[in-house]
Amino acid sequence: MKVAYVFATAGQTIDYVLGEMILPQLESGTHGAEVVGMFFFHDNTYALREGDPIGERLADVASDQELLLMLCDQCAKKRGLAASDHTDDAGREHFEATNTVEPATVGCFPDLYAALGDVGVDQVITL
Repeated sequence: MKVAYVFATAGQTIDYVLGEMILPQLESGTHGAEVVGMFFFHDNTYALREGDPIGERLADVASDQELLLMLCDQCAKKRGLAASDHTDDAGREHFEATNTVEPATVGCFPDLYAALGDVGVDQVITL
């Protein structure tokens, strides 16, 4: 089964649920599902800052397992983790990740759908 996580809830979601539950399982190969993407909202975007211990671990897992790490573009912009890259013909502003771990990207739902569209996600889990 292929799953994608959306981290939308503030509080201990990142430190506890991701950092102490999901991430160790991904690192050890015992999670039980293939995680193909993670999308971060609000202050959860800080987890993907350069130098953040959870972000650095996620970056390693993402590189090894071809896992998409995406920050909400507007959330990242407000927190200094994204800068305007260009505006498309439809007037939509696009952003580039700044001060984040590699391979983190930023985007909005259309970008998330495009990035995961061909992967075949079976379940989206919002935490």
